[in-house]
Amino acid sequence: MRSIWLWIISIVLAVGVMVYQRMTGPTTPVRGSVEYFGEHVNYKLLRTWGGDDGARVEIKTENNEAAGLVEYRRFRSNDEWKVLVLDNDSGLLSATLPPLPPAGKMMYRVWLFEKHNYIALNEEPVILRYKGEVPFWVLIPHIIFMILSIVFSIRAGLEAIKRRKQLLSLTKWASLTLLAGGLVLGPIVQKFAFGAYWTGWPVGHDLTDNKTAVSLIMWIIAFFVIRKKPEKRVWVLVAAIVQIAVYMIPHSVLGSEIDFTQVPH
Repeated sequence: MRSIWLWIISIVLAVGVMVYQRMTGPTTPVRGSVEYFGEHVNYKLLRTWGGDDGARVEIKTENNEAAGLVEYRRFRSNDEWKVLVLDNDSGLLSATLPPLPPAGKMMYRVWLFEKHNYIALNEEPVILRYKGEVPFWVLIPHIIFMILSIVFSIRAGLEAIKRRKQLLSLTKWASLTLLAGGLVLGPIVQKFAFGAYWTGWPVGHDLTDNKTAVSLIMWIIAFFVIRKKPEKRVWVLVAAIVQIAVYMIPHSVLGSEIDFTQVPH
């Protein structure tokens, strides 16, 4: 198979893996629809919010008489549920949740009023995590390197299967891009977003940090093994499989969070 086709296959598979990771993560909005005053209303309830202001809850309707409320309380707290009335601006229902420090989480439920009935948009509370603003100068390179990392990883795995000659070079680039994106820029992104450079083992249980470290270790091992013994291609294949498995784990699972029961009021 020609090299160009191996690159195309690698890019297509990488896109598929990244889309799956993003769509299954705990930051993906909760979407749905309800019948409200004879209207089909689609809604999107956010699960992440960046910046210093409070998170916005918005429900778009075509009804100037639409009304509702938001129940909320801090996640991992002993707070009582509080209520915000949704404002109606030409059919757009909205409310602003109180701001929280980075890594603070808010639970909320949205209710719409219809005559004497209450319509719950979400039976289970949505958990929204606040984060700090991450500057583009670090976020964009981080994303680019992480994309290149999964592309090079898959491409190196295919090279190992096809027994081609660029295996060492591809393994090197898979390792370097993961190092740059995950272990250099990743902690800087996390510092801006959640106030800490590293929250994986041994200081915490952040799965994103831990899985990135495991994947990089596998690539470093694979690189040094095949540099001495090029016939040990299976190490590259294993490293590629590990990284694909790592990417299949939803992003931000077991991420940074504040336990408000342990924080002074």
